[in-house]
Amino acid sequence: MNTMPWTSLLWFAAIIVLIPMALWLLKRTPLGGAASGGMMRSVAALPLSTSQRILTVEVGQGDQRRWLVLGVTPHSITTLHTMEPAEDAAAPMSPVGGVTGSFAQVLGRLRGPAAGVDRAP
Repeated sequence: MNTMPWTSLLWFAAIIVLIPMALWLLKRTPLGGAASGGMMRSVAALPLSTSQRILTVEVGQGDQRRWLVLGVTPHSITTLHTMEPAEDAAAPMSPVGGVTGSFAQVLGRLRGPAAGVDRAP
């Protein structure tokens, strides 16, 4: 009995299945470009609606670092503000958990000193 054609066919099928799996895995790892080598990272995200959000992104390295506050919609990305990075934001914040303390503080500073004051009716 000749098993050579079946063995070759099984190896061919295995390779065809492994190609998309390897591409999917590479897409989600730093080796495949998921990390940009420290040149850009997401600092915070604030969802405004299902299709709109405000993102804070850090770009550059060293003295050239800047934070960009971006308005993101399905059709455009608009730079709302550019600022110096905060010293206490060493690690990226999770956008899933809602508004985090540092991002809320940054937005409070952008809105002005009276933004966080409760006003009596």
